[in-house]
Amino acid sequence: MQQICIAIDGYSSTGKSTLAKQLAERLNYIYVDTGAMYRAVTYYALQNDFFDFNGGLIKEDLIKALPEITLSFKSVKKNALPTIHLNGISVEDEIRNMKVSEKVSVVAAIPEVRRKLVEQQQKMGEYKGVVMDGRDIGTVVFPDAELKIFMTASAEVRAKRRFDELIAKGENVTFGEILHNVQERDHIDSTREDSPLIKADDAIEVDNSHMSLEEQYIIVNRLVQEVLVKGSK
Repeated sequence: MQQICIAIDGYSSTGKSTLAKQLAERLNYIYVDTGAMYRAVTYYALQNDFFDFNGGLIKEDLIKALPEITLSFKSVKKNALPTIHLNGISVEDEIRNMKVSEKVSVVAAIPEVRRKLVEQQQKMGEYKGVVMDGRDIGTVVFPDAELKIFMTASAEVRAKRRFDELIAKGENVTFGEILHNVQERDHIDSTREDSPLIKADDAIEVDNSHMSLEEQYIIVNRLVQEVLVKGSK
């Protein structure tokens, strides 16, 4: 059966990565979490003090350091999906905290950062058989993807999901600050000049505000099968 590119875009905390992982495992495709790539660059910037005393990003320092940043996806356990590695070291857990979440949209808005990562992402999917999630996969990275999904949900629902996730990890956060972070990221992602978060004209929108993960998977997997069947005729 032919292999295709599946592009999953959408707002933060809409379950894009969970869905993409499920599809990749089901289809035996490569899974690429592009959000993790931007988070890893943000983590590098935090570790190297590329933010000033007021929390502003020192863009020139980060741009100058981009050649020193190597990103890769490797499996740390047998039969496990690959996770993000920064300069050879797994940072999957480190990139999921609030410090990174608060800064990642600012880092992702830098054209030089986007160019570097988009180039890598396109190489990862040049032979198809890939499920990639992010903000600009269907519009910039793979505009010719055979299937494009755009995930959305209300800001309150997404904030509650993220809040529960962080509390379960033992982080000291409030729902109010998580909701503010979600809304701020939405604004930055949707209004940035370079590759803003927008729904591709040919993308299928899925609002999962009131869906379970299983319901979401069933709906999207049906769409995948329709595309595969159509392509095999």
